[in-house]
Amino acid sequence: MDNNNNYMSVEFDSISNNESFARVVVAAFVARLNPTLMEIADIKTAVSEAVTNSIIHGYENKEGRIKIETHIVEDTVTIIVTDNGVGIENIERAMEPMYTSKPELERSGMGFAFMEAFMDELFVESEMSGGTVVTMRKVIGKNNEKWDEELN
Repeated sequence: MDNNNNYMSVEFDSISNNESFARVVVAAFVARLNPTLMEIADIKTAVSEAVTNSIIHGYENKEGRIKIETHIVEDTVTIIVTDNGVGIENIERAMEPMYTSKPELERSGMGFAFMEAFMDELFVESEMSGGTVVTMRKVIGKNNEKWDEELN
């Protein structure tokens, strides 16, 4: 087994109390890469948004399970958040900033926009009545190298 590669999987109930657990467990797993505080904050925010989307939109606050898989390959973190909820009818529309399918809940509609802004890559797959898979990637240390170059 390569020491630069690692995998973790966790599954939990789709209740809002577990959103903070999801953030912390992924952040703790990624910590071995020695990310900056900004990189950890970005990852925690993206995970939080993905899990919150699963709870509110995927399961519509009903019972369900959310699975998070986290892969580390060298300096790249891949986080996959999966639910078996109602699915997304129109992914393109759902990813538009300020769009929300639940305006009555006073949601900002910025979940996917935040995930896109804080991660290097974002992929969303969904099937009506079959659930949603959100895959996010971030290269740890990428911006550090740019910062180091600017200092020298």
